[in-house]
Amino acid sequence: MTWLTGDSPMLWYINRSTGLVLLVLFTLVTVLGVVGTSRVVPTWWARFATVDLHRRTALMAVVLLAVHVASAVLDGYVDIRLLDTWVPFQSSYRPVWMGLGTVALDLWLAVVVTSLLRRRMSLLGWKLVHLLAYLAWVPAVLHGFGTGTDVTQPLVVGLTFACVGAVVVAAAWRVAVSGLALPVRLLLGVAVVAAPVLVTGAMP
Repeated sequence: MTWLTGDSPMLWYINRSTGLVLLVLFTLVTVLGVVGTSRVVPTWWARFATVDLHRRTALMAVVLLAVHVASAVLDGYVDIRLLDTWVPFQSSYRPVWMGLGTVALDLWLAVVVTSLLRRRMSLLGWKLVHLLAYLAWVPAVLHGFGTGTDVTQPLVVGLTFACVGAVVVAAAWRVAVSGLALPVRLLLGVAVVAAPVLVTGAMP
């Protein structure tokens, strides 16, 4: 299987393609998670469908994430050690952007491990850790823009902004139907709108 050697360009294609698919999957997981926490559900849509789709999509994302990490380590084009995928900001290759990806990975691993141990945890503790999945989405998006070699391609830019827009719309809708006091909703609304501006400003 010479196409899996460190000098093969196939590893780069695998790494970049899985990265783009992961962006879509993690965005879908985030949107489903945000929408699924609301009690406002259309009559024609069963709540369990959202929960089931959320779980299945998250499982697909975790499997693909393992492939993404493995291809990055095996690829000989850049020097990415296995340690760099666990410890943030240690990589010699674009340390900040790689570190953001590592942060996202570590947060996702915390969610996966606690989900497997859910029956041994309190419901509140599990929910608090599960919130890390939403937090992980931000450094994951920045990681893709900072390390991707095709980030200037219109398709990649359009896909990224579509994903950011989907999360912003879902978050804004969730805030609008939250039932919180109006000042709180306005404050959260401003934060939701400001988020893509901050993400855009951090892009290389």
